[in-house]
Amino acid sequence: MSESFAPTPEPPYWVVVFTSRRSAADPDGYARMAEAMEKLAAEQPGYLGFESVRDASGLGVTLSYWRTEADLAAWKRVAAHLAAQRAGHERWYDDFRVRVARVERAYGRADSPREGL
Repeated sequence: MSESFAPTPEPPYWVVVFTSRRSAADPDGYARMAEAMEKLAAEQPGYLGFESVRDASGLGVTLSYWRTEADLAAWKRVAAHLAAQRAGHERWYDDFRVRVARVERAYGRADSPREGL
């Protein structure tokens, strides 16, 4: 789970919204895979950061931010990421949704420190 806001540049940029309901299966394997995917994503061209939360019921939302649509499409094709997706479909998620959007506007509190790129 992320503990701070992802550092993002001025828009436009892209976001992948992954909403999921976890199954009870293999929580240790899931945690290891999630950590590995976070590290692997950070090595990809165009990766900007991520934010993630999960509640006690197993409902979670992960946002990953990408500089361009081509960058996020390339991430979707990374072999280890494809394997993680298959494992998620087979054992870690009871249900999920993926939504992809272009961020056109972003703002926060006027007194918040800007961590943008």
